[in-house]
Amino acid sequence: MVLVNALIGTFQEGRAERSMAALRRLAALRVRVLRDGGEQVVEARELVPGDVVLLAAGDAVAADARLIEEAQLQVAEAALTGESVPVSKSVAAVPEATGLADRHCMVYSGTHVTSGRARAVVVATGTHTEVGRIAGLTERAEEPKTPLELRLEQFGRALVAAALGLFVLVVLLGLWRQLPLSEVLMVAISQMVSMVPEGLPVAMTIALAVGMQRMADRGAIIRRLSAVETLGSTTVICSDKTGTLTRNEMTAVALWLPGPRGITVGGIGYVPEGAVLEGARPADPADPALRDLLLGASLCNDAQLLAPEDERAAWTVLGDPTEGALLVLARKAGITLEALRRQAPREAELPFDSDTKLMATRHRTASAPRRVWIKGAPEAVLRLCAAEGGAAVQAARDAAEGMATQALRVLAFATVDDDALDAAAGFDALAGRARLLGLVGQIDPPREEVKLSVAECRVAGIRPIMVTGDHKLTGLAIARELGIARDGERAVDGPELERMGEADLRDALPGIAVFARVQPAQKLRIVEALQARGEVVAMTGDGVNDAPALARADVGVAMGITGTEVAKSAAKIVITDDNFATIVGAVQQGRVVYANLKKVLLYLFATSMAEVLVLLLALMSGFPLPLAAVQILWINIVTEGTVTVNLVMDPADGDEMRRAPVPRDDRLLGAELLRRVALMTPLIAGVTFGWFAWRLEQGVALEIVRTETFTVLAMCQWFNVLNCQSARASALGLRIVRNHWLLGGLTLSVLLQALVLYAPPMNALFHTVPLPLDSLLPLLALASVVLWTEEARKLWVRSQRRAQP
Repeated sequence: MVLVNALIGTFQEGRAERSMAALRRLAALRVRVLRDGGEQVVEARELVPGDVVLLAAGDAVAADARLIEEAQLQVAEAALTGESVPVSKSVAAVPEATGLADRHCMVYSGTHVTSGRARAVVVATGTHTEVGRIAGLTERAEEPKTPLELRLEQFGRALVAAALGLFVLVVLLGLWRQLPLSEVLMVAISQMVSMVPEGLPVAMTIALAVGMQRMADRGAIIRRLSAVETLGSTTVICSDKTGTLTRNEMTAVALWLPGPRGITVGGIGYVPEGAVLEGARPADPADPALRDLLLGASLCNDAQLLAPEDERAAWTVLGDPTEGALLVLARKAGITLEALRRQAPREAELPFDSDTKLMATRHRTASAPRRVWIKGAPEAVLRLCAAEGGAAVQAARDAAEGMATQALRVLAFATVDDDALDAAAGFDALAGRARLLGLVGQIDPPREEVKLSVAECRVAGIRPIMVTGDHKLTGLAIARELGIARDGERAVDGPELERMGEADLRDALPGIAVFARVQPAQKLRIVEALQARGEVVAMTGDGVNDAPALARADVGVAMGITGTEVAKSAAKIVITDDNFATIVGAVQQGRVVYANLKKVLLYLFATSMAEVLVLLLALMSGFPLPLAAVQILWINIVTEGTVTVNLVMDPADGDEMRRAPVPRDDRLLGAELLRRVALMTPLIAGVTFGWFAWRLEQGVALEIVRTETFTVLAMCQWFNVLNCQSARASALGLRIVRNHWLLGGLTLSVLLQALVLYAPPMNALFHTVPLPLDSLLPLLALASVVLWTEEARKLWVRSQRRAQP
């Protein structure tokens, strides 16, 4: 039993690790450095503090470094900080206490450059980098015992005490009856064996392995068997926002034009499909005000929108996602980008500057030979448009603030009809001359399926919490849209969290739906605070910054596509399709696994206790022993073994996600199971011992009576396994057909029982005698009482449930 258990567990976890290996894209990272007066290319592991690294668009950052020179540098830091859009960098110093996401003079290992170029001095490598510190937190994060492990420990201690007590009781009763000591000891040991459900560890391992395989078919790779069951007990899912709850594809959803006029934009992601509506009517693409805004968004833009290469591919953006969203907007409004850029070639530019938060380009067009288009943060653009009057500027400012409260990232656009765009003069030369074109509001849209998944989690008693590196208002708006944040629930950011004591945090948790701008150590703290409240926590994430919390959570769930290798290694489960909905399916399967384990335990415990009760009744009533020791072992190992493992293959009942999560302190033998055991055990024992006593009173030979008693007990086991398939549904339908493994196990058990009855070598070994075939029908009819009684109980339960309002 131990060997089979170990082999199955090792095989299944080995398969998971091989699947993980297939997900990894292993490549040695190489970087450009200045050494010995010239540029060299070296492997990242050879970098040392003091090296000067050269960075350009597309480069991965291999070490933490301080910028000493940069030109329009933008870095994607989502994997480290959770920020969904690239961050602009500068060489200007920041205060020492500045948070990781706002240290604009630094670049960090694990991130990559999206645009611009830079030189930087390496200040930390390996374990001394921010990624390395996170790895240290991950290693120190103590992996908690799973709820099932805790329940098994508790059950095992009780079982040991009960088995030892039974052994002593049987020996004392046997000596009191003056039975031979050797026979008494043999039966007492056999009863100890019968009381211990030795099939449970194998059944548990196979149940977890089957759940693991079913989850893999749904896109969830389970790296540790224990995580399967723990998912079924999950009460809280802490989810990262960027790429997990959202698409990680910026989308323009709202426009504002001077007037004022509001325009909404349909569609999500980078697919250029969606209605552009002014009110309830389609906006006129030829409208001069709208067209000027769209021209500015298309021309003052360095990104490219790439069409899919085949049917299976998707639209993608090359460059900044924010600029990509503007190109998608233009395509939705009917602008052909390639033709526009040919008709209005760029002649000059002022690249985006993180200090001014502005960008400007000059284009030659037929109507305006030197038109300048300006794009930037609303407050920066509006300062250039002061000449238009206070009312217009204030209206635009109010509109921008309104968009921001809806978690939209807002860009403003303006134009100057004739300007040389002098790089030396910069944007100051445009002050007071720009004409405001309008505002564009963008959002990283939620995944379509997530809202339904969140609602399903709520019904299942699971509370979702967003843990993000994004801004508080943005996170809260997305959380409200998805149903994660309900009325009265709020968002807390990193600095607020830092000011909270441990007790304050635990008390505040029920009212917090979003944690924003949090650091890796704070994510770990959130998980631990939830666990201190008795929650079973699943943490989802894809970034390096999620790794410590993934390791500490009861179930760490990493994203397979966008997830970093650090996150995958720290997690127990990897979602191959990066789909939050897959987690819901995995939770359902975890609940199926636990329910099937309870079925097995009910079956094993009820039948084991029945064997014990039969023996005790015989000893106390002055009868000979009803079963030989070897027959008891046959019942335990063969009769039970052929159906126990197959019972865990039962499919889902369909209502798993309408049940409450399994409590962490749930007992394996809870009140409901004990009530069923209290009915099944006396019934099986009464049928078996009653037949044994009645046949002896008739004067039938002991060898025949023992064989009949042995067979009746085996038949009771067959009927009882059908009882254990459901606590409410009848076993008389086609339920057993749904589990063809159990049907096959029952067939095998019947054939083996026939073998032990009618094969002469087996007769000698198991102290049986062949029974006439017509004598088996009364035994079968008597054993079926076990089924009919339980069917009556189930019928009563169903009627009570129907009677409830």
